[in-house]
Amino acid sequence: MPDAVVLLSGGLDSTTALAVARSQGFTCYALTVKYGQLHEVELEAARRAATRFGAAAHQVIDIDLSPLARSALTRRDIAVPKDRDLAEIGAPGDVPSTYVPARNTVLLSLALAWAESLGAKDLFVGVNVLDASGYPDCRPAFIEAFEALAQVATRSGGFKIHAPLIELTKAGIIELGLGLGVDYSETHSCYDPVNGAACGRCDACALRKKGFAEAGRPDPTRYA
Repeated sequence: MPDAVVLLSGGLDSTTALAVARSQGFTCYALTVKYGQLHEVELEAARRAATRFGAAAHQVIDIDLSPLARSALTRRDIAVPKDRDLAEIGAPGDVPSTYVPARNTVLLSLALAWAESLGAKDLFVGVNVLDASGYPDCRPAFIEAFEALAQVATRSGGFKIHAPLIELTKAGIIELGLGLGVDYSETHSCYDPVNGAACGRCDACALRKKGFAEAGRPDPTRYA
């Protein structure tokens, strides 16, 4: 089976992307990055997902972006938006304070380095533009641009960036994942957890609740 590097945060989307890669016959090398996020509960979720889907290896590396990348996810003095209307989340021009500047550029660069070292040509990332928070580095244009970069930034080129969820609704992602054996009770999406439980009020929680409701599936998330 061909090798693939999968960016794995432990969230709903990245866990589903790992399940997709595995279902397509790839031997998966999971990469989780501690980029300075304030809450590390998602790291345990990533470890569970890597084990559940039989990752050949799971690297957890520490590269702290917090001194450089101002975000509500990396700085305690920046508030996480709460209780926003669903129509406001991801609306044109809306880039909330939870956006981490250049995060996906950095994470994909690390994944590319590992892939080239492994001799792998495929990278998977769980970015999404529908039912999402409006981050600029989750758009198809970014994925296309990074794939083009990968061809000239490496010794041999030939890399493919897979973003299998990019144009799915959250409900569609959940249905896909359930069909592939994802246990969403083991994933974590919340931006501001309380004692390990999801806050239920941030954008990520709102979109997660919306997804399960629209899919007609029970939401297994433990909310504070």
